[in-house]
Amino acid sequence: MPKVAMDAVIQAQDDIQRIGPFGSEVNTWLIQQTKATRVAIATELNVPPETITLTEDVTVGCNIAMWGIEWKAGDHILLTDCEHPGIIATAQEIARRFSVEVTTCPIMATLNTGDPVAIIAQHLRPHTRMVALSHVLWNTGQVLPLEKIVEVCRSNNTKLMVDAAQSVGLLPLNLTELGADFYAFTGHKWLCGPPGVGGLYVRPQARESLYPTFVGWRSVVVDGQAKPVKWQESGERYEIATSAYPFYVGLTEAIALHQQWGTSEKRYEQICHNSEYLWQKLMAVSGIKCLRDSPPESGLVSFQLDNNNQSKTSLELVTFLESQGMLTRTIADPDCVRACVHYFTLESEMDQLVEEIEGFCEQ
Repeated sequence: MPKVAMDAVIQAQDDIQRIGPFGSEVNTWLIQQTKATRVAIATELNVPPETITLTEDVTVGCNIAMWGIEWKAGDHILLTDCEHPGIIATAQEIARRFSVEVTTCPIMATLNTGDPVAIIAQHLRPHTRMVALSHVLWNTGQVLPLEKIVEVCRSNNTKLMVDAAQSVGLLPLNLTELGADFYAFTGHKWLCGPPGVGGLYVRPQARESLYPTFVGWRSVVVDGQAKPVKWQESGERYEIATSAYPFYVGLTEAIALHQQWGTSEKRYEQICHNSEYLWQKLMAVSGIKCLRDSPPESGLVSFQLDNNNQSKTSLELVTFLESQGMLTRTIADPDCVRACVHYFTLESEMDQLVEEIEGFCEQ
C-alpha cells in the first residue's frame, strides 16, 4: 500500500472522530467519499458507477453473486480445477441446500497447450445455471480468454461469475465490453489498497435476476416513515450497512496514484515486461522449473523445484526467502512457489530474488 493511501486512511479516521462519527456533517462526508470510491473503481473498470457494489473482499462479492440466484433442484454449477477454496466451498454448500449439482472441468492442463474455451463448452449442460471461474488463475497465472468464454456461456443461457482477485489492477479492463455477468474483486491486491475493501460488478442486464444475499439499510429505498419500499436501483442493492469508510478513502488514493503513473494498458505492459524478465532469469537457474514454457501473461510467475531438489520443499524455499526479506508464497495445487511482480518492481529486486533461489538450490 502506498504511503499516500496509508496517510489517507489515518487522516480519514481522525476526521471522522474529530467531526463526530454519528453527526449529519460526517454523514454528508461519508456519502461523498463512498461516491468517490465507487467512481474511482468504475473509471478503472470502464463501467458506470451504478454497476459497482462496494464489498469487503472478493469472497463476499462471489457470495453475493452465487447465493443471489434462485436455485432449483437439478440446476448445475460448473467450476474449473483452478478455483480458490472459498468458491469451491460456497458451491458445495449451495449444492447441499438446494440439490444443485457441482462439477469441475480441467483447465489447469491448458496452461501451455490446449483450449480452455473448448473444455468449458464441452462441460456445459442444458441446465448449467452458472459458470464460476477466475480471470487470472491464482495458482498458475494463466489469463483465461474471458471474451470467448462469455460468448459460450451466453449461448447456453448460463450466467458467468468471475473471481477477479488477480485481474483487477493487473489487466486493462473494460467490463462493459467484456460482458461477464458478475465480476468480484478486491482492492488490496494489485490495486494496492487497504485490506477490507473490494467490489462486485453486476452487469445491468443481470441485476433484476440477482436478489440480495445480504440486506441492510443501504440495500433499500425507504418512505417517509423509514419503511423499506423497494430495492436500490444500483449496485447499492447488494450493500448492507456501516463499513470501514476510511479504507474507502485509502483505496481511492491508491487508484489515483496508479493512474498518475500511466494508463492501465501501460501498467500491464510493464507488468508483463517484468514477469518475462523474472521468468527468463528463473529458467536459467539449475534446479528450478517454471510452470509456463513461455513468458507469463500476468504478474504471477509460478515455479517448482525440479527432481534434483527432491530433498527440499516449496515451503522451505518460501520460508528461506522470507528470512531474506522477500515474500513469495506456496501453492498446493500444483505444488509450486508463486512470485508476484508489479509495474513498480525493480530489476534489482528480481535479480536479488533469483540470486537467493540459486543459493537455496545449491545448499
